[in-house]
Amino acid sequence: MKKIEAIIKPFKLDEVREALSEIGIMGMTATEVKGFGRQKGHTELYRGAEYIVDFLPKIKLDIIVSDKMVKKVVETITKTAQTGKIGDGKIFIMNVEEAIRIRTGEKGESAI
Repeated sequence: MKKIEAIIKPFKLDEVREALSEIGIMGMTATEVKGFGRQKGHTELYRGAEYIVDFLPKIKLDIIVSDKMVKKVVETITKTAQTGKIGDGKIFIMNVEEAIRIRTGEKGESAI
């Protein structure tokens, strides 16, 4: 099993969620986060004063999938979340040793 962690632009969330649902992804966790990379934030004007906004709003998706689904999920997120502009985000893939469904006690892939 793998954990796919994707950082995307907030306005792409619904589109990405729908695309993942179409390929059979039944669950994910979405968290509102703030961060920056090469984009480096921006400046905003508030009551006549300029403020540097270092951290930009993003959405972090956590998705646990079987090894055989990783490529399809990554391709789907990449295709759907891409705008071609700086700040589109990143995808990280990590190993998951075990998954346990709390309600039933199921373990492994049957728990996801």
